[in-house]
Amino acid sequence: MNAPFHAPRLRPLSPRKAALISVVDLGTSKVACLIASLQPLPASAAGPGRTHRARVLGVGHHRSRGLKGGQIVDLELAEQSIRHAVDAAERMAGVQVESLIASLPGGRLGSQLFTARVAVDGRAIGDGAVHRVLEAASAAGSGRGRASLHALPMGFGVDDAAGVRDPRGMAGRELGADLHVVSCDAGPARNLMLAIERCHLGVEALVAAPYAAGLATLTEDEAELGAAVVDFGAGTTSVGVFQGGRLGHVDAVAVGGLHVTMDVARGLGVPMAEAERLKTLHGGIAASASDERDMIALEGGTEDGPPQYVARAQLVRIVRPRVEEILELVRDRLTKAGFAAQAGRRVVLTGGGSQLAGLADLARTYLSGDARIGRPTGVDGLPEAARSPAFAAAAGLVAYPQAAGLEHFEPSRGRDAGGLAGDGYVARVGRWLRESF
Repeated sequence: MNAPFHAPRLRPLSPRKAALISVVDLGTSKVACLIASLQPLPASAAGPGRTHRARVLGVGHHRSRGLKGGQIVDLELAEQSIRHAVDAAERMAGVQVESLIASLPGGRLGSQLFTARVAVDGRAIGDGAVHRVLEAASAAGSGRGRASLHALPMGFGVDDAAGVRDPRGMAGRELGADLHVVSCDAGPARNLMLAIERCHLGVEALVAAPYAAGLATLTEDEAELGAAVVDFGAGTTSVGVFQGGRLGHVDAVAVGGLHVTMDVARGLGVPMAEAERLKTLHGGIAASASDERDMIALEGGTEDGPPQYVARAQLVRIVRPRVEEILELVRDRLTKAGFAAQAGRRVVLTGGGSQLAGLADLARTYLSGDARIGRPTGVDGLPEAARSPAFAAAAGLVAYPQAAGLEHFEPSRGRDAGGLAGDGYVARVGRWLRESF
C-alpha cells in the first residue's frame, strides 16, 4: 500500500507506423475528447518532435462535473462527464474508443532535476551505459506519495565535457546525466485513472497539462531558445518552461478562471451562470474612458423590479485584481525555481482563461515583454470552435505520442541492474522489428 505509484507511460511511436489515438482533457470547466489519426510524414517533411501528420476525426466536449481544482471530487459525476465527451467524439469519428491519453491539470504538479554518474572505464558508450546512468538518476527521483508522469533527459556529460546531447559512440571514463522528473500527488492521479476505467476504458498515459499545452502552441524556435507556457484553466493555472527543445520545469497554482467568475458573482450579486456570461462577453483587464458610460444589462438578478445595469468599467475593476494575483503567483513561483530568465524570453498564454481582453498586455508587465496568446497548431481537422486556446491542451495530447520517444522508460522486468541484459544482437533486431513495422 505504501509502495510508490507509477503512472502509465506511452511507448515511443515508430516514425514508420500509423496510429489511431484518443485523448481526453479533463478540466474544471469542461471535458474534451479528441480522436485522431497519425500518419507518418516523409523524412524530408519531418521536423524536431514531428514525425506524423495528425488529423482529428472526432471531437466531443461536455460540461465538467465532479472536478475541482483539476482533481476528482465526485467520481460518479466525473465518470458521466467523461462518458458524454467520449460518446460525442465516437459518434463523429465513427470509431469505438478503447483507451485514452489523459491530461492531468492538478494534483500539485512539480519538477525535480536529478543528476547521476556511472563509470564506463574508457570504453565507447553504448545504449547499456546510457540506460544505466538514466536508471541511476530515475532511482534518485522515486518517492512515496508521488506519481512520476514524465522523465526527460536534459543533457549528458562525458568526463569534464558537459552539455552533450547524445553520448553514444563517445569514449570516456565517466558518464553523467541530468534527468527532469515531472510528478504529482499519487492520490489525484489514481482517482483520475479510476474515473476513466469506470467508463470501461484503458489509460495509456497521463500527461501534465502544461506540457501538452506547450506541444500544441510553441514554435520550434520558442521551445529551443526558451519560453514559458501559462495555461489559464478554470480551477488551476499551470506553467511549463521549455528550453533546449524540451520541458525543463512545471508548476501550478490553485487559482484560475473560476475564481474570477466567483469574484464577479459576489461583486455584482448575480448567479454564477450570469457571472460567467458577463466575464466571457464583457470582461477585460483594462478599462477605457468610454467604459464608464458603457452600461451592461444584468440577467438573473432580482425577479421583480426594473432591469439592472452595471458599467463595464466596474466589471473590469472586479476582474483585474484577481488576474493580477494569478500573474504575480506565477512570477513568484518561476523566480523561486530559478526559471524567471527563461520565462522572460517569451511567454505564451493559453487555456480558456487566456481569452480575457487585454491579458497579453498585462502579462507583458508582470512576466515578459514578449507575450502572446497561444492557439493550437500542428493538428489538422480541428473544427472552428476547437481552434481556440481553450483546446490547446487537448490538441497537445494528440501531438504527445510523437514526443514520447524523448522520455526515459524503465526497462522491462528481467533486466539486470546494469541495464545490459537484452542488448545483444538478437534483442536489438527484435526491438527494431517491433518498432518499425
